[in-house]
Amino acid sequence: MESNAEVQVPLAVRLRFGRAALQVVADEIGADVLHIKGDAADPSLRPGEPSGTDVDILVRPAHVAMLDRAIRVRGWRVYSTFVYGSPFGHAQTYLHDAWGYLDLHRWFPGIRVPPDVAFERLWANRQMADFAGIEGRVPGLAAQATLLVLNAARGARSGADLALSWTEASAEHRIEVERLVDDLDAHVAFAAATGDLELYREERDYRLWKVLSEGGTRSEEWWARVRSAPSIGEAVRIAARAPLVNVEHLAIKLGRAPTRWEVVAAFFARPLRAAVEAADWLRAPRHRRRRTR
Repeated sequence: MESNAEVQVPLAVRLRFGRAALQVVADEIGADVLHIKGDAADPSLRPGEPSGTDVDILVRPAHVAMLDRAIRVRGWRVYSTFVYGSPFGHAQTYLHDAWGYLDLHRWFPGIRVPPDVAFERLWANRQMADFAGIEGRVPGLAAQATLLVLNAARGARSGADLALSWTEASAEHRIEVERLVDDLDAHVAFAAATGDLELYREERDYRLWKVLSEGGTRSEEWWARVRSAPSIGEAVRIAARAPLVNVEHLAIKLGRAPTRWEVVAAFFARPLRAAVEAADWLRAPRHRRRRTR
């Protein structure tokens, strides 16, 4: 009997098979991949059922380009690029018709040692994990906890992840996490998650983590991004990008590729939006304005 009925695959199942499919590609080309966050996290660090709607991986920086080429050939298409995906330019998002969304990280926000050094440190203590019958690799338990806390600094499920990975953890676990934070030079972002950010007011990325962890206007975020740049050249590049329209975000908002005139309209709307944000900031109570300085 013929039927046009569709069977909905549970999200948890799709994520496991999505990780397996990605790992098969990585194994074929010899790319080093660490599965992170969501259903890849150790059960002891998860509050209940695995969360998340996409697959997150951290890739050895030297292998990013070849993995990018390989997954595009196999049906993953770019959804948002490194340049416009986040304030850090750390991840590129892909979409596959069967496996859903994939976030490919070339580094992890909050870690300030060079990306290749950071990856090698995490890779050294990797563990094996099973994803729908395919063996993949995940960071060690302390590293998983550290990444979850750093992720929480950006407001991503901060309460649950922070409790299991840090505030309610054993003393031995916290010592291991602190040692890894030292090795990765991740003190500022870690402090933003754990409430000690004011100890790092003199650090170049202090303002950026304050905006990300406590909230702020888009203008404040861009200014913080400029100030957090590791070099004058990078600061100039960030400043030059600030007035430009994020075409990828606009396309996501519209659900289609924007027309030329829609891009032009968005470009001229940006100064007006910045002015409105500034006016709202000036009308805010003094204690709120002090918080965002």
